[in-house]
Amino acid sequence: MRYGIANRAGQVERDAAEAIIARAHASGFDLLDTAVAYGDSERRLGEIGVADWRIVSKLPAAPAGCSDYDAWALECLESSLRRLRVKRLYGLLFHRPGQLLEPSGAKLYHALTLLRERGLVEKIGVSVYSPEELDAIFSLFRFDIVQAPFNVIDRRLLNSGWLRRLHGDGVEVHTRSVFLQGLLLMNSKTRPARFDTWAELWSEWHRWLEDQAVDPLAGCLSFVRSFEEIDRIVIGVDSVSQLEAILEVGEIPAGTVPSSLMSNDLQLIDPSMWCQG
Repeated sequence: MRYGIANRAGQVERDAAEAIIARAHASGFDLLDTAVAYGDSERRLGEIGVADWRIVSKLPAAPAGCSDYDAWALECLESSLRRLRVKRLYGLLFHRPGQLLEPSGAKLYHALTLLRERGLVEKIGVSVYSPEELDAIFSLFRFDIVQAPFNVIDRRLLNSGWLRRLHGDGVEVHTRSVFLQGLLLMNSKTRPARFDTWAELWSEWHRWLEDQAVDPLAGCLSFVRSFEEIDRIVIGVDSVSQLEAILEVGEIPAGTVPSSLMSNDLQLIDPSMWCQG
């Protein structure tokens, strides 16, 4: 599917996707993140061949009126396994974890644990949009993986204390949105005008990059990599050239990012809000 505010090419073609997967694997990448909701992603990966990869996928929202959550979850997983052409997943996450807080939450959780007990998935988890979701969910259930947004201006996972808490509890932390869908990589000429509201923040960001003598790509990655509590950084690319640029960054260190270079404004840090208003 077409994804990301910086996406100019649309859906990645089969040949390009195959080249990306091959280059990533040769470079030491070993985990792929996908979901039922990601268009043709699972089917395309299955066609390319991903048996040598660890794969994390996500359950869609449970249908209203579902009477047998165990059977529903098993059917969803088996469909994913068929599309991916693999026998098991490394991780299976709730894509809509808010359903865990509904009356059927305990049944949904049981359905996922049952899949783990059967050996069809190694780890179970949740994909969240904010740390506030973790406050409610982890008061009721325990998971092996948490995927959450985290980047240089969206530090909610850190400031809430959840990053340290998850790590201390042995939960595998996967952070996404390291580039904020590419927004953090843009300059004033390519950044959409609706983000001019935060002009002062962008100016501070580019001043810091200039002071550190690093480009935006390296700045974003070095910030997230500086947290040992993070186990995986989920990144998306549209081409081999984008992947090569990430590989070239390597382990470039950067200085401490000032605490003022952040925002809690959901209109900026939550991409789901960008099309609203």
